[in-house]
Amino acid sequence: MIIVGLTGSIGMGKTTAAQMFRELGVPVNDADEVVHDLYRGEAVAPVEAAFPGVAKDGVIDRAELSRQLLAQPQRLGELERIVHPFVRAKESEFIAMHKAAGAPFVLLDIPLLFETKAEKRVDRVVVVSCAPEAQRERVMKRPGMTAEKFAMILARQVPDQEKRARADYVIDTSDSFDVTRGQVRAIVEELRADRH
Repeated sequence: MIIVGLTGSIGMGKTTAAQMFRELGVPVNDADEVVHDLYRGEAVAPVEAAFPGVAKDGVIDRAELSRQLLAQPQRLGELERIVHPFVRAKESEFIAMHKAAGAPFVLLDIPLLFETKAEKRVDRVVVVSCAPEAQRERVMKRPGMTAEKFAMILARQVPDQEKRARADYVIDTSDSFDVTRGQVRAIVEELRADRH
């Protein structure tokens, strides 16, 4: 089974691309979705213990956690050390389940793929990218986004140019959804051909 890692900086269209892979029948493990689930489950107690006041009614309040991290950005690593082992365990379960089911390949949607050295755990890397102007425009439309928050996020991410250089495939989302969908389909066809 081929394990494909999907990544891309904020606002590049990674979520849209992942959905297009799903529509073509590719099993997708979304690290962000896994974290959302963990913030309603196993990760609540350890995160609340490290960041008192972030749990509300047994769920991590992401806005409060974000507020605390903006105030103390140096503590981000601490949060990652708590959450990443849970995320890795869920990812392993996902891979094992689809391998057992005979899936030819799976897609791991990992926003910080290069930053967390996750490229070592995948066979191919797909990077979603677009023009910097389009990225900024998309990101600034998000609720609660500020220039400061955007800058903090970008500072943590490997630059887009480097991601593109390290990718096996690049999906450029600067154009229409149809153009993006065509790029996704071409990758899926190539991966299917690799399996035969």
